[in-house]
Amino acid sequence: MELEAFELVLLRRPADPPAYDSATLDRIQREHLMYHNSLRVAGKVLTNGPVSDQADPSLRGLTFYRTGSLARSRELAEADPAVRAGRLTVEIMTWYCTPGTMRLPGLRVSEPLGRKFSSNGVRRLG
Repeated sequence: MELEAFELVLLRRPADPPAYDSATLDRIQREHLMYHNSLRVAGKVLTNGPVSDQADPSLRGLTFYRTGSLARSRELAEADPAVRAGRLTVEIMTWYCTPGTMRLPGLRVSEPLGRKFSSNGVRRLG
């Protein structure tokens, strides 16, 4: 069976993240989003985003890298401003799927799901 491989990063909130004021948290979140956008534009990340309804509330988001290297993907993940600020931690693994799987569109998000996130559509890091 032929498979494609991606590097999957789980972003988790640490048990005791550093405390920051609201303005700093907002800045970290903006930088986190801009950083991931730059990785998508550069072709290093296929997709990423927050999760909801997870059994483990420490799980905050997923990122599918396509660097071909766990070490390189870890370097990129650990350069995330939210990780550097101690608001998120990185767990990395190789994920395999049937070729073409990641090219199919996802389901559109409904408005009720959007209420789980902040007014700009993004749930805060912590």
